[in-house]
Amino acid sequence: MKTTAFTKYHIAAGAKMAEFAGYNMPIEFSGINDEHITVRNGVGVFDVSHMGEIWVKGPQALPFLQYVTSNNVAQLFDGKVQYSCLPNGKGGIVDDILVYRIDEITYLLVVNAANVDKDWAHLCAEGEKFGLTPGKELYNASDEICQLAIQGPLAMKLVQKMCPEAIEDLAYYTFVKTEVAGIKGAILSATGYTGAGGCEIYVANEDADQLWEAMWKAGEEFGLKNIGLGARDTLRLEKGFCLYGNDIDDTTSPIEAGLGWITKFAEGKDFIDRPVLEAQKKEGTTRKLVGFKMIDRGIPRHGYELADEAGNVIGSVTSGTMSPCLKVGIGMGYVPSAMAAVGSIIYVPVRGRLLKAEVVKLPFV
Repeated sequence: MKTTAFTKYHIAAGAKMAEFAGYNMPIEFSGINDEHITVRNGVGVFDVSHMGEIWVKGPQALPFLQYVTSNNVAQLFDGKVQYSCLPNGKGGIVDDILVYRIDEITYLLVVNAANVDKDWAHLCAEGEKFGLTPGKELYNASDEICQLAIQGPLAMKLVQKMCPEAIEDLAYYTFVKTEVAGIKGAILSATGYTGAGGCEIYVANEDADQLWEAMWKAGEEFGLKNIGLGARDTLRLEKGFCLYGNDIDDTTSPIEAGLGWITKFAEGKDFIDRPVLEAQKKEGTTRKLVGFKMIDRGIPRHGYELADEAGNVIGSVTSGTMSPCLKVGIGMGYVPSAMAAVGSIIYVPVRGRLLKAEVVKLPFV
């Protein structure tokens, strides 16, 4: 199992550790509910160093990214971040990613930990068409970079204490290359996957200890807590954010997953799967990813079936939990488009009972 530059600190803090995407990662510290509420109301830190970072450089970088991603990279400016996905050529999704524009010929892709090798192989194969060479214009820096996500309404106040320049009002989905905790050239981006506000900080592995120590010193007055991947999952689900491998994968299209907003059919952007996805956008899909809230008492779990009133299976739960904020079971799953309207009643079969749920508008909170 791989470790991150911060693993030693998690073990010392008594974290419940487990394998995730090939890494020994902290699942929880004080408990998922406590950590969840900490991030919603205060500030917590996630070690997300397991995520992958891939550089795309050179004069062909933009044409290449316009071809391999669904969103319109031409709309980016220096210091802007974009959520996007990599269509797989079969109507599905290789991965959902972040695209950072450093300058007009330099971009950073942040990819899911479990998909680093798959994404790298995909990008290298497609890059040949644009003359991009692995190790040169394409560079996989995933093992060289560590990343902390400091999340919550107090996050930017904390991070400001580590930065000599003003960063507290950094606009959502923008970033700066700046000095953080005395580390020059760090990337600080107003992103995250909790919907609670905050930022992510990228530094070289050799600067990890310096960042970690400065962060805890700055965070003392704000009640900073360690947060594990368990609460990261419940936080993102409350906001209706998709998780690759659960809600989206190689068999789901961005249109049926509700990601039409990151699928741009701009003039001249002839990206992978454009004809297929454009037809889906125009004609509709047979199924849609929906959010639902339990009416009957129960917790929907990943893999549970979804059914109609007669008990006929209509789909399955892709993500589900007991919402720490709402104190009710919530979930996401694919259902026939005819049953996807807000207010539709669906059912979750649990131990021989059909538990009633209602399709709701996302996010949940």
